[in-house]
Amino acid sequence: QVQLAESGGGLAQAGDSLTLSCAVSGSFGVSAAMGWFRQAPGKNREFVAAVRWSAPNTLYASSVKGRFTISRDNDKNSVHLQMNNLKPEDTAVYYCALRLGSGMTMNALEYHYWGQGTQVTVSS
Repeated sequence: QVQLAESGGGLAQAGDSLTLSCAVSGSFGVSAAMGWFRQAPGKNREFVAAVRWSAPNTLYASSVKGRFTISRDNDKNSVHLQMNNLKPEDTAVYYCALRLGSGMTMNALEYHYWGQGTQVTVSS
């Protein structure tokens, strides 16, 4: 059974940086992909970034490209999201997710496991 646990959320001001982490436990194979999604109040869950577990390929939403960086630490079974130059519109609950099999995708429905989420609030 795969389990994901996010940490690192909190309060920030516009222009600040935060780093989110996702600890992954369980067996999932080297061909998995990890993703970060977010959901603001009253909005649908949206894709933020993804990375392949065994390759350097990354994928970003246009709204965060150039500001956010996704990375993974295979030795520690963790994935991180470095968020720079935060904006109030980045305020949301952030979720990490794992997709079994190959390839990254922006489609939340294609991810098999999810964490509980961590709140990020950015004030202006």
